[in-house]
Amino acid sequence: MRRRDFVTLFGGAAALLPLAARAQQSTKVWRIGYLGFGPASSWTSEVDALRSGLRDLGYVEGKNIAIEFRWAERADQTFDLATQFVRMNVDVIFAPASTQVEPARRATKTIPIVFAQHADPVGLGDVASLSRPGGNITGMSMLLTEISVKELEILRETLPDSARIGVLWNPTTPSHPTAVKAVEAISEKLGVQLVLAPAGTVTEIQAAFLTMSREGVSGVLVLSSPLYTVQGVLLADLQMKYRLPEIFANRANVDAGGLVSYGADLNDLYRRAAFYVDKILKGTNPADLPVEQASRYLMVFNLKTAKALGITIPPTVLARADDVIE
Repeated sequence: MRRRDFVTLFGGAAALLPLAARAQQSTKVWRIGYLGFGPASSWTSEVDALRSGLRDLGYVEGKNIAIEFRWAERADQTFDLATQFVRMNVDVIFAPASTQVEPARRATKTIPIVFAQHADPVGLGDVASLSRPGGNITGMSMLLTEISVKELEILRETLPDSARIGVLWNPTTPSHPTAVKAVEAISEKLGVQLVLAPAGTVTEIQAAFLTMSREGVSGVLVLSSPLYTVQGVLLADLQMKYRLPEIFANRANVDAGGLVSYGADLNDLYRRAAFYVDKILKGTNPADLPVEQASRYLMVFNLKTAKALGITIPPTVLARADDVIE
C-alpha cells in the first residue's frame, strides 16, 4: 500500500470514530431500578410524574431509558428486591421513601440511590447533610416531622372540642419514631392527650382503630407511610366504622375517603426527582447533589366525608384549603 493511500485510509477511519462514539452513546439504554411498595396501582400518579419529568429531560422509555419495577407487599421484602437491582447492576436505584432507602442503602454503597419523598434523610443518617450528601444517596425531602406537627394542629382546629387524638404510626417506617416525639412535644401546648397506636400490618391497623375507639379519641392523625397510602380504602372504611375523622399527609388518602390531608405535593416531588436521575446518568456524583426540600404543600378537605361524619369544618380552616372534594 502506498504511503498516501495509507494516510488517507487512516485519516478517514479516524474521522469516523467520533461518529461511531456518538452513535454508541445515543443507543445507550440506562436502567433505573424502581423499588416500590405495592400495589403499583396506589402510586400511579407519582410514577406518571416521574416519567413525565424524565421525558421533559429527553428520556424515552425503550429508547434510551428502561425502568425496572419491583413492588414489595411487605416492608421486610424490600431488601431482597434491592439486592436484585444490585445483581442486575442497574445504573440508578429509585427508592422513593425512607422505607425503601434504608434497605437499598444496606444492599449497595456504590450504585446511586435517588429518593423522592424522604422524611428525614439527615436524621436517619442516609445523607451527611442536605447541602453535601456525601455518599451514594440523594434526592427530595418531604419534612415529615414538621408536617406531622402541622397536621396535628389542623386536626385540633378542625375538631375544636377534641380532648384526645389517636396517632397511627408504623414501626417499620424508619422516620416515625422522630415524628411521634415531635407530635408528643406539641400536644400539651395544643391541649390534647395523645393515644399512640402502632401498626405495621393490615391486621394491626384494624386492631389499632379498635383500641383508639375504646380509648375515646375524637380523631386520628395518620403519619405518612407507604403502607398507609396503599391501605387508603381500608383506613377510610375504619374511619366511618368508628366515626373517627382522619388527617393524612397524602392527598390520595382523601381521594379514598379520608377527611383531610396536609402535606407535600408528591407529584411535584417525583417530577423533580427526575432531575437527580438525569444528573447522575450524565456523570454527576450523588455526593455532590444537594438534597432539596419540598416547596409545595397542599391542604385538601373531603366535604362528602365531613357530611357523612356529621362534621362542620370551621370556616377559618376551610378557607385555607387548596382543594375541596364536594
